Amino acid sequence: MDLDSIIFYDNLPSIDLHGLDRDTARVKVLEFINDNLKLKNAFVCIIHGIGSGVLKTEVHNTLRMCKYVSEYKLFYNNSGCTIVKINIDTYN
Repeated sequence: MDLDSIIFYDNLPSIDLHGLDRDTARVKVLEFINDNLKLKNAFVCIIHGIGSGVLKTEVHNTLRMCKYVSEYKLFYNNSGCTIVKINIDTYN
């Protein structure tokens, strides 16, 4: 399964970052990725909203630096959320 085959994100584990500043959002995203790595969830959804783009930029920078994330992209139907593929094989 890949990111292009995801049509609905309602059944994916998700985190909503509305109202957070960029530093808190970075910490929450990393905790969320680590928790889902332990639970062996390969796909997750991060809801950052559209707004001015500050949270989206911070989320994408954090995901780019995270060694457990194999790929991510904006959901094609909603640019306020990012779908993430976690490489669960890297977790022991």
